[in-house]
Amino acid sequence: MTIKVKYFGQIAEVTGIQEEFVKFSGVTIMELVAKLSQKYPDLEKKSFQMAQNKELVSLDSKLTGDEIAFLPPFAGG
Repeated sequence: MTIKVKYFGQIAEVTGIQEEFVKFSGVTIMELVAKLSQKYPDLEKKSFQMAQNKELVSLDSKLTGDEIAFLPPFAGG
């Protein structure tokens, strides 16, 4: 499947881009993160949350083939 991956804030700084389309045959978001960490090794040094279709999800969530976003930690309350 092809997944639209969006990067925000510090994560976009690490990747050097704000979004890309990734061909991926894995099942979970964790597998996708592992693949992208190989491409962008500095991702492993960053804290982030994941959103799928604009809803926060855990790393063990299944991919739906839609949009995934890497969200940096947010300050404030």
